[in-house]
Amino acid sequence: MNYLIQPRRDALAAEYVLGTLRGAARLRFQRLILQYPAIRSSVEQWEQHINALGGQIQPVAPDPAVWEKIKQRLAFANAQVPESNVVAFPSKVVSRWKALSLLASAAAVVLAVLLVQLQPIEPEPAQQFTVMQNEAKESLWLIEITTKTIEAYATKNVSQRQQNDYQLWMIAEDGRPPISLGLLPQSGLVSLSKHPQFDQLDIAALAVSLEPLGGSPNGSPTEVLYVAELALL
Repeated sequence: MNYLIQPRRDALAAEYVLGTLRGAARLRFQRLILQYPAIRSSVEQWEQHINALGGQIQPVAPDPAVWEKIKQRLAFANAQVPESNVVAFPSKVVSRWKALSLLASAAAVVLAVLLVQLQPIEPEPAQQFTVMQNEAKESLWLIEITTKTIEAYATKNVSQRQQNDYQLWMIAEDGRPPISLGLLPQSGLVSLSKHPQFDQLDIAALAVSLEPLGGSPNGSPTEVLYVAELALL
């Protein structure tokens, strides 16, 4: 397999950055990163692209119930200690240690809550993929097919259209009309629900059309721009 072909290189680099490339394939790709500057450059581009998406995530304020739980936890700090084991300390020292104890308890509870909220979700492994290219052989979208979704990643080469949308279609080998799979992103990534017939039909190719905002007005592609075959992983 020639890993230096741009579509294949970009597809593997995107999977590597996203963490969907696993096992022996990931180890092999790590060695290729060290050997080939072109592959290393693709990985760096996808890292910048994916990391930039993190800046678009809006902060979420903790639920009021979280703070109530913190208050309940801190209530234990005020529990009475049996007098038989009490050692007298100056009041200033006691106050200082009590304040530090309260602060440490609050920090521990907040940290526990954050760890639960930030628990990573294991991505589903891709089964098929394709890279949609333009006439200049520039990669436009990396499209991965999982068991439940279609993951579409737009590259910087996608032309931005304020008055249009790009729509993804599947072309069946039996000649039936193209079936819409949803709208593609013009930047960033989007997860599309997998069409119920996707795994039931023999798919000849995927196609991208240029449509009015909101998608095709009549259920058929308006202007087909790009076509690409699917590859198995």
